[in-house]
Amino acid sequence: MTDLTLYHNPRCSKSRGALELLEARGLAPTVVRYLETPLDAAQIKSLLSKLGLSARQLLRTGEDEYKTLNLADSSLSEAQLIAAIAAHPKLMERPILEVGDKAIIGRPPEQILELLP
Repeated sequence: MTDLTLYHNPRCSKSRGALELLEARGLAPTVVRYLETPLDAAQIKSLLSKLGLSARQLLRTGEDEYKTLNLADSSLSEAQLIAAIAAHPKLMERPILEVGDKAIIGRPPEQILELLP
């Protein structure tokens, strides 16, 4: 099977649920605790490509940093939004399962099952 990578925040119930779903199927994904090991801009761009999303779609709009950094400003470029996510990893939606050249946001957690064979 293709390698599985789960971008995970253990404090998030949705993220824990996604990991439990994978483990219940006997799968052991590589777990990236992205708050402890933030992704750089190139990694975020790659992930966005696999997700088929823009940086704006990956943002958690309820986070304090979203408001503080004025990320609702529609004039911000894709590169500026990616830089904000790289500098403030809490802004990245979670959990994300990456399987080969595809990825999906696990909201709800069961959505990750769409990428499993």
